[in-house]
Amino acid sequence: MFSASFCFFSASFSPGAAMLWFSAKIVRLGQAAPQALPGNSRLRRHAANPVAVANAPPNSPEHADTFPKRNAFPARRAPTIMQTKTHTLISPSIGTTRNILSFHYGPGGGEKIYIQSSLHADELPGMLVAWRLRRHLAEFEAAGKLRGEVVIVPVSNPIGLNQNMHGTLLGRFELNSGHNFNRNFHDLAALIAPRIEGRLSGDINANKLAVRRAMREALDEQKPQTELESQRLALQKLSYDADVVLDLHCDLDAALHLYTNPDIWDEVEPLARYLDSKASLLALNSVGNPFDEIHSFCWSDLRAKFGDRFPVPNGGISVTVELRSQHDVSYEFADADAQGIINYLIHRGVIDATAPAMPELSYPATPLAGAEPIVAPVSGVLVFRAKVGALVKAGDAIADVVDPLTDTVTPLNCTTTGVLYARQIARFATAGMEVARVASPTAYRTGSLLSA
Repeated sequence: MFSASFCFFSASFSPGAAMLWFSAKIVRLGQAAPQALPGNSRLRRHAANPVAVANAPPNSPEHADTFPKRNAFPARRAPTIMQTKTHTLISPSIGTTRNILSFHYGPGGGEKIYIQSSLHADELPGMLVAWRLRRHLAEFEAAGKLRGEVVIVPVSNPIGLNQNMHGTLLGRFELNSGHNFNRNFHDLAALIAPRIEGRLSGDINANKLAVRRAMREALDEQKPQTELESQRLALQKLSYDADVVLDLHCDLDAALHLYTNPDIWDEVEPLARYLDSKASLLALNSVGNPFDEIHSFCWSDLRAKFGDRFPVPNGGISVTVELRSQHDVSYEFADADAQGIINYLIHRGVIDATAPAMPELSYPATPLAGAEPIVAPVSGVLVFRAKVGALVKAGDAIADVVDPLTDTVTPLNCTTTGVLYARQIARFATAGMEVARVASPTAYRTGSLLSA
């Protein structure tokens, strides 16, 4: 076969002519043409002048004669390519189907980072941030700079996105059941309790893997009956083994703030700094099994149960990030917030780049149980006197409630000192309505610490 092919080449295109043609192409590219070498054609094919050798990439044909043996220097690993995965939910009615799409960047092998947005479907700033993050991650991936897996789920609640009534998006509660989309996720510690004790040992890293395997087994055993249950389960299966979970939300009218577990605050504080969080609220278990808490509380719970006999790590660093207000959807905010998250990933070593200097923390972390709700005792027009993000002192006026029928103005004063981090977007108060919250350093509340 080789002889026949060579004879055909010789008949149609002589070696001398080929060399002249090749020399002309090289000269046109601005390089010196190689000289024809006698003897073995393989040497002619691989020989090159010193400039070509110096400029050629490693393991290229130009370097063939300088190698002590074949593959003495392995080629660079090609950059990985983002993968898109589709997760189909239970169909609530014949003829309808919804999916969750997840985008997976990086080679794995390092930390796994999971980031989702708009679990409350009418909270859209995070969706724009996720879009900007995808662009950043694609660039880092193409450059071979990712040292772990980053999973992005920009639309984590397709059910809620379809709940429009008279032009208003109703994305916080599922209309069919009335359930909050960010409640009632599976309690992972409770799920694995019957099976995990016998798998634990004195090796903390082995225990992390054993717990995650048990979590996967338990999640695989779940049989969702509704579309909402299948959505919760799909999100948990994507995120249960992540080292870091970021759940991007926003409030009605708020400064940027976050919620996390006090056990992991040291790991979260750099994120609060890079995002310029105005308040950081800590709670071990605020009740209700919201998405972020089920990833970190389970490890705290396991440590409380087994920590006196087996070392149990903080296997999940989870945070709810409240990206200001519902109306704060802009390229400027999205760019700044995406860059803050990228800086955090660089800080953790997930992205191979130089981390910028860490900014000062705007306000110390405080217990969620110390957040004071400001409640209107009467009904009327709500007029705020303090802006979100403002430092307020005990006794300061937060807002007034004006009754235009009785000419009565009722001031609403805070009783604690701290940061006014969130307030109501409505400007008409009903009696008993919570209209704002102040983050204060002293815990005094008990029971369920989250709003409905």
